[in-house]
Amino acid sequence: MVDLQKIFAITDYPGLFRHLSQGRNGIIVESMLDGKRMNAGGSMRVTALSDVAIYTNTEELPLRDVLIKIKEKQNGAAAIDHKSAPDVLRKYFEEVLPDYDRERFYPSHMKKVLEWYNLLQKNNLLDFDKEEESPNPPA
Repeated sequence: MVDLQKIFAITDYPGLFRHLSQGRNGIIVESMLDGKRMNAGGSMRVTALSDVAIYTNTEELPLRDVLIKIKEKQNGAAAIDHKSAPDVLRKYFEEVLPDYDRERFYPSHMKKVLEWYNLLQKNNLLDFDKEEESPNPPA
């Protein structure tokens, strides 16, 4: 199972990063784009995907749930290109998440979500369907 707490987006760096270990001055991460490793220091803005949520008209939906909806729509295949035109992105998200908040969920956010989904899909890291459903494992 994939743990979204160990997959990060880092401001000013493209793509996503996997947590490898704790370093002296931060965490050691590996790029999912090119496999390069780096130290993500304390001054870098690092966000775990588990902390990301998407605005809907009724609630903030965890990114995990949105990724599952995209995976279901695509039958596990890659989604549309994240560089698609804003109108194409809006139409796509109307199908995936009909009640997304049109005032607070912008095409720039949609691009990130689709870029992340496609990276996770390419790296075979979309297997988190049951990850958080049972927080207490059976005894």
